[in-house]
Amino acid sequence: MVSMLCSLHLPPQLEEAFFIRRLNRFVAEVLVRGNRELAHVPSSGRMAELLVAGRRVWVKRHAKNGHKTTCRLLLVEYEGILVSVDATLPNRLVGRALQARALEAFSSCETVRAEYARGHSRFDFYLSGPPGGCLLEVKSVTLVEKGVALFPDAPSTRGTKHLEELVAARREGLQGAVLFVAQREDARCFSPHHRQDPAFARALQRAAASGVRVLAYRCRVSREAVTLEKEIPVLL
Repeated sequence: MVSMLCSLHLPPQLEEAFFIRRLNRFVAEVLVRGNRELAHVPSSGRMAELLVAGRRVWVKRHAKNGHKTTCRLLLVEYEGILVSVDATLPNRLVGRALQARALEAFSSCETVRAEYARGHSRFDFYLSGPPGGCLLEVKSVTLVEKGVALFPDAPSTRGTKHLEELVAARREGLQGAVLFVAQREDARCFSPHHRQDPAFARALQRAAASGVRVLAYRCRVSREAVTLEKEIPVLL
């Protein structure tokens, strides 16, 4: 069970907009109140099923000038639900949940360190407590097909490298875990995206076989907040 403490409020006064096109990985053109504007896309994911011309989105206008874009694209409306597309949000959400000891799998951890450097690698979190040290990686998931949350939505050599680093850490006596956060409420289970990135899928299976914990959660998303709602099954 996940506590309601594991919720992040979104910026107030989000503006309705309509997606036009993606100019590159991090910049999109949107229509806001009849005007074409450039929006920062806070994710390198492909999101081809979400970022479709004419789709309603929600943006936050930059507080200060000096940006190449005028706003930040945060939410996409997709088949009656809202999807959070901010790839930085899951780390902040999980960080808050860890500090509150709201995640059962890590409730015995006494200290939480974010952006933990180890050798030439950097991990999202390092947890310590009675079970020993644990390296934790968090992955943002926006793609869901027929109720199955899938990661990645494009080949991810970086994601595969993270898994290999967790396996190496296990060999050296540390615990390891990877947590997939589906930023939408229609995910019933999680699976690696075998069709899109078979190398990542195989790496995740090897990681699980080596003792790396593989967990997945889904979120409830509104225009006001994103809440880590419940753990969902993992199908490798």
